[in-house]
Amino acid sequence: MMQERPSPFGALRGGVAKCAAPATALGALLALGGCNYSILDPKGAIGVAEKSLILNSTYAMLVIVIPTILLTLFFAWRYRAGSGARYEPDWGHSVKIEIFCWGIPTLIIAFLGYLTWTSTHALDPYRPLESAKKPLVIDAVALDWKWLFIYPEQGIATINEVAFPTDTPIDFRITSDAVMNSFFIPQLGSQIYAMAGMRTQLHLIANEPGTYPGMSANYSGRGFSDMRFNARAETDAGFNDWVAKVRASSDKLEADNYSKVAAPEEKAPVQYFSAVEPNLFNEIIAKYLGKAESFRSGMKGE
Repeated sequence: MMQERPSPFGALRGGVAKCAAPATALGALLALGGCNYSILDPKGAIGVAEKSLILNSTYAMLVIVIPTILLTLFFAWRYRAGSGARYEPDWGHSVKIEIFCWGIPTLIIAFLGYLTWTSTHALDPYRPLESAKKPLVIDAVALDWKWLFIYPEQGIATINEVAFPTDTPIDFRITSDAVMNSFFIPQLGSQIYAMAGMRTQLHLIANEPGTYPGMSANYSGRGFSDMRFNARAETDAGFNDWVAKVRASSDKLEADNYSKVAAPEEKAPVQYFSAVEPNLFNEIIAKYLGKAESFRSGMKGE
């Protein structure tokens, strides 16, 4: 009788199996390394509320997830072959198990429903924030691949940098003069879409001075990954100094140079404009509705 020879691929399969687990764990760690955890380090009231919502939802779901994982492992061990577990082929129902399996998930779903309902209204991005201070209005325009910020009350504009005083509500009015984008400052909370021909709103507040990264959270072409800006939360005096710095710029944003400013650009540097065309933000929206008049000749694409 011929003796069967061991397959030369057996050792290879065993080696692959031994390496698979560490490789999978390493891959998971590398994937997590690309995550941005700044949303869990909020610097404003909206960000704090959203962090609380995320954590509370996670804790509630873990009440189901952790016991399910532990019970799965326990059942696999308890009812393994040779464990001596009692065999009851005619068993079919247990009130206690039904209450446990259905009652607790029902309570968790009800809690998450209540949490979602209350937070959806409390964190409505269109809802103005209550404050004794007058809100600062900032118009944000998504371009390819940069952000234009217009301060209608201060009469200035910037590219890829926005500043505001701490503890002052910020009323962002947002649109796009390009494809759809998403305006997002993770540490201040919320994100909302910027769409051509439409105006969306976002109310935020910064409670600590600092420079926080802002970004587009919606893919919009090859320059999307560098479509970032700095959000500077300053003291009142620091904000006034920043406004004075912008007003000292020799550049102005007017009808005859807007198309050049709005032209597609990757890794666009910060730029200041000491003056801005009146009603520019509304004209950008209106041109997609066929209603632009005064600024039509200088608008992008006209």
